[in-house]
Amino acid sequence: MNKDIATTTPHELEESIQSSKTSLGFWLYLMTDLMLFGSLFAAYLVLKPGTAGGPGPKEIFDLPYVFGETMLLLLSSFACGLALLSAYAKKKRATIFWLVVTGVLGLAFLAMEIHEFSALLHEGYSWTRSGFLSGYFGLVGTHGLHITIGLLWLVSSVVYLLHKPMTPRFLQRLTLFAMFWHFLDIVWICIFTIVYLFGVAL
Repeated sequence: MNKDIATTTPHELEESIQSSKTSLGFWLYLMTDLMLFGSLFAAYLVLKPGTAGGPGPKEIFDLPYVFGETMLLLLSSFACGLALLSAYAKKKRATIFWLVVTGVLGLAFLAMEIHEFSALLHEGYSWTRSGFLSGYFGLVGTHGLHITIGLLWLVSSVVYLLHKPMTPRFLQRLTLFAMFWHFLDIVWICIFTIVYLFGVAL
């Protein structure tokens, strides 16, 4: 019999099974999120820019502004990676610091996105004006909602660390959070490329 299995206590075995279930459940969730964003991208591409006499990307998008948003999210993803590395190195203070940096950058990104939406609505470019704008607000707004959820998850992680020690279960949850945050980063890169960059260039 394998020595590791023979010396595993029932509690450790239960923890291992629970950890596997959590990871599997999270991967299934990411797959459903991938399908959700895939559907939103498809809807956006079907609702061609400028349809029904509405405005097109060149008329409403400020590419340098959106590039600034993109850099903030990329930096937040980098800080999230440093937080995870610090956690696995058992450096609690460094973990908290980089999580806070991740949160600040993520919050700045979200604030810029909300300001962008507000400016568009103020100029009369609401989601009811054309199919293109409906697809745009649906896709980018859904991403923003996910960022909000991620920030709430991040805050709960920081609060946990301020009062409790780092445990294997917490490390797993932080790993899942990092995966979620990097996933949103990848989705945003696709949004920036397809919606903004190609929209303005083509």
